[in-house]
Amino acid sequence: MAENKFKIEDKSRPDGNGLFGWMSRWVKNDSTLEKSFPVRYLPKIVFAVVLGVVYVWNTHYAERTVRKIDKLETEVEDLRADVTTLEADYMYSSKQSEVAKKVKALGLEESKKPPYKIVAEEGEY
Repeated sequence: MAENKFKIEDKSRPDGNGLFGWMSRWVKNDSTLEKSFPVRYLPKIVFAVVLGVVYVWNTHYAERTVRKIDKLETEVEDLRADVTTLEADYMYSSKQSEVAKKVKALGLEESKKPPYKIVAEEGEY
């Protein structure tokens, strides 16, 4: 009759050249972590963590952009009000009566005669 023998598990690891092979060597996944830390789920965990980080970053970026937009909208409204005020002041100051008041201090006054048209004959020039 044959004799019963225990199978001895091969504890040697395959040489992983990638990130997870390096992590497996670094963690030294021997008997201490073999049952409590399954390395085969590590890529999925890392993917979920990266997705979480991207999600949080995107949320912060969107909120910061909304705050900037709100700040710029209020600034644009203030500038629009300033422009409207300046345009009204300019239109008022460019009226003929206002111009006459301003140039009176320089000694200039309005002409009392209406303008006339200068007619040049065809052969004159």
